Amino acid sequence: MTTKAKINEKDLKLARHLQKIRKEKGFTQEELAEKVGVTLTYIGYLELGYKIPNMHMLQKIAEVLNVKVKELIPF
Repeated sequence: MTTKAKINEKDLKLARHLQKIRKEKGFTQEELAEKVGVTLTYIGYLELGYKIPNMHMLQKIAEVLNVKVKELIPF
């Protein structure tokens, strides 16, 4: 039996916000993953709140999406 880790509200808010911005900028998860240099699975996990990006990763994502890092953080 496997147990899912609980996702807190802030993590989920960040995940949904990242997904929203990605879609607004017209990127698929696959395109974003390729441009950032990570796997499609990693982007999927970010958007589900299972993984939390560090500042370096947020910077890379922001550069690809042509936004400021602070725009990626919804709180």
